[in-house]
Amino acid sequence: MKPLYRNIFLLFGIVGLVVMIISFPDGWETVQENRLNVVLYLPGVVGIWLFVYLLNARAFQMLVNTSDHDKHLVFRNALKLTISGFSFSYITPFGFGGGPYRVMELSKYIGTPRAISSVALYSMMHIFSHFFLWTTGCLVFMVVYFDKMTPWLWTLMGIYLTVFFAAAAFFNYCYKYGILCKLFHIFFFIPAARRFYERNYDAFQTTDANIRFLYEHPRELWGSLFCEYAGRVLNAFEFYFILLAFGISSASFADALVILAFSSLMGNILFFLPMQIGAREGSLAIILPILYGAAPAVGIYTAIFTRIREIFWIIVGVSLVKVGNKKIMK
Repeated sequence: MKPLYRNIFLLFGIVGLVVMIISFPDGWETVQENRLNVVLYLPGVVGIWLFVYLLNARAFQMLVNTSDHDKHLVFRNALKLTISGFSFSYITPFGFGGGPYRVMELSKYIGTPRAISSVALYSMMHIFSHFFLWTTGCLVFMVVYFDKMTPWLWTLMGIYLTVFFAAAAFFNYCYKYGILCKLFHIFFFIPAARRFYERNYDAFQTTDANIRFLYEHPRELWGSLFCEYAGRVLNAFEFYFILLAFGISSASFADALVILAFSSLMGNILFFLPMQIGAREGSLAIILPILYGAAPAVGIYTAIFTRIREIFWIIVGVSLVKVGNKKIMK
């Protein structure tokens, strides 16, 4: 990536971070009022994400290195691109920022079409792992909180499981045959879209070829999915520590997993909100009273911990933009 573009990403990250901190005044007051719990449990909330990012980076590295090129992305640089990429995704609407950043950093070494296909593959895998997390949350809730299941909830669970199997079939089709060219055909009624496709036909074909190439390597395909899923399950410890900080001594890892799955689901439904503003707070205010009968304010308090964690890792990710760029791939 050219230094100018990298500086633009850095500036954008700093602006987004400042906005995030300024829009958090009530949160800082709550932190001051609960200093002891913050000191005891915040390191765990923040620190668990290092292990989550390590697993994410391993999945990303596997997908990049499995593509049809002779370059090798070393793990430390995969971790750098992962943390920085997620930082830009946090602070942009639709989570748009992380993908272009990764593409621009990789394109110098493997070309733009292969960089796009590698990042697209990881995005697909990242989304696909969400479905496994949500399914796990549903199954855990049905087992652990069977007494809370109502006909309405059974209906919702049935609808979701149907969607899950449909999504699994869709992703399998995408990996097996490629998807970018077929998706673009939908927009052919727009003359500009058709002309863009025709001008970049080779790039689209290369991207789909790399997607199909991964399908022919099931070890890497399923290995990357496992890393992504394991990272999501590990992420449940964040909510476990938060529940303990709030004084819910009866909290279990199963509770944390259900809360994470529901929060993640709501956050992705409202994916167009930068930093998921309001989405996480609202989802926690809904799910926590169902589990513990607590007031909705508990959800807002819980969201404060996760917001501080995001601010910390965004600082790290934005800082890494200017570090270790001499030679990302070998």
